[in-house]
Amino acid sequence: MSRKYKFRNSEGIYFISTSIVNWVDVFTRIEYKTILIDSLSYCQKEKGLIIYAYVIMSNHFHLLVSKENDEINFSDIFRDLKKYTAMQIIKNIQENLQESRKEWMIQLFKEAGDNNSQNKQFQFWQQNNQPTEIDRDDGIDKVLNYIHDNPVKAGWVSEPEDYLYSSARNYTGRENPMKIISIFDGSII
Repeated sequence: MSRKYKFRNSEGIYFISTSIVNWVDVFTRIEYKTILIDSLSYCQKEKGLIIYAYVIMSNHFHLLVSKENDEINFSDIFRDLKKYTAMQIIKNIQENLQESRKEWMIQLFKEAGDNNSQNKQFQFWQQNNQPTEIDRDDGIDKVLNYIHDNPVKAGWVSEPEDYLYSSARNYTGRENPMKIISIFDGSII
């Protein structure tokens, strides 16, 4: 039996992992990462999502998040984020003349969509976000390290802050394409 992950505490801080179906390495191209970054930034500005940490890997991403208020729930934010990014990235793949993997990826997304009655045509993201509530006092450092060490463990960089698509850059004062909120003092970094 699979474990059911849920957003149980609307005021909680959650670690979230979201993966692409079949673990397809989509985020090897900057334009696809940019769609995700822009969508996360939109959720920050328009939906009250607070992002404390993130990393975008080749086939998944991790977030440490909370939200400003109860006007919209976590499930709605992530449903909309995943729906929008899936449509935009698939459209970009289909229109990208430089994408050598286009036919193969589109076929995988179509097959996954055909096997899921909740999709009309394609399935891009795996269904579950796997939200895990993090204890504010005991788990934050562990989760931050886990998120920021992903590119190091993958062998892409020597130091977490060297990876452009990670909030490790924010925490070390380096330029980053996305602004986040410090989990430690609430400042924008």
